[in-house]
Amino acid sequence: MDWVNFDEIKKAVSLQMVIERYGIPLRRVGSDALRGKCPLPTHNSKTSTESFTATLSKGVGGAWACQSQSCIKTRGRMGGNVLDFVAAMERCSVRDAAIRLQSWFLVPTAGQLSRQSGKEPVAEISAGKEPKPELISKENGNGAGESETNKPLSFTLQKVDCSHPYLKARGLTDETAQRFGVGVFQGKGSMHGRCVIPIHNGVGELVAYVGRAIDGTEPRYKFPAGFHKSLELFNLHRVKGELSVVLVEGFVDCMKVTQAKFPSVALMGSTMSKTQEDLLAEHFGHIVVMLDGDEAGREAAEEIADRLQSCVYQVHVAVLPDNVQPDQLENDELHRLLDWIRVTQ
Repeated sequence: MDWVNFDEIKKAVSLQMVIERYGIPLRRVGSDALRGKCPLPTHNSKTSTESFTATLSKGVGGAWACQSQSCIKTRGRMGGNVLDFVAAMERCSVRDAAIRLQSWFLVPTAGQLSRQSGKEPVAEISAGKEPKPELISKENGNGAGESETNKPLSFTLQKVDCSHPYLKARGLTDETAQRFGVGVFQGKGSMHGRCVIPIHNGVGELVAYVGRAIDGTEPRYKFPAGFHKSLELFNLHRVKGELSVVLVEGFVDCMKVTQAKFPSVALMGSTMSKTQEDLLAEHFGHIVVMLDGDEAGREAAEEIADRLQSCVYQVHVAVLPDNVQPDQLENDELHRLLDWIRVTQ
């Protein structure tokens, strides 16, 4: 699998180039903006004819947004960059969107660039949907060799604001934020101003902090150098004594499901490594796979469920509504999807 360097693609392909390729009729507003009817397939409003705006000079290559509330509700966000736009238009992952852009505009792949420079390519995380942080690595997405480990940290971050408005906007209560230790970091360093998420190994040792941008800054997620997400299951140390567990993709997915009183762990992506598979089989007898309600999430859920069938007593797949993520669901909606778990125990 070739590496995908999102930053290089965004530098090479502007939002305006993509809009022109799609032939989207937008009118110019001022010197650097385009406006008109939202072209996204998720847009179903019949009254919003001026809700879509593309700001060509914003960020790297431009940024876009649709102000229609129905469109925002369907996608779970207002807008994004050129990769997010193609992912929304093509109903695919951000990585697949990047591959399409490479093909459409003949952008050299990260592997080609690295061979030309003699340097190892770097995987950037800029997912178009929540958490779903997914490192692209040499080991087909597993992220680590068999002999590698995540060493416990010798420090804990201070000045973490667990009551920041960002957390409430994501639907997390103060109790949940405190329980998981998540909050906006007010100290100095590369995580300043980001929502930091502590990650522990299976025995409860702190092994990493992941920083999530709260203001649209790229990359959306910052993983520390040398951390192998494929070796851990987020939140395993809190729930490993449970019989059943809900398996999700991302951090906030896991926190929202936990907040609804269901034990949950997260893959930190939509792929499951062999190590993560072994951890699930070791600790749980019943697993409910609940990934995102898009095509990629459903395909990944079926693949993961098939793998777990051979090593876990019971495996079920919880199907979400189209283009809905677990973190977008309210408690009562999660209960409608998951209350049957308690009956099967």
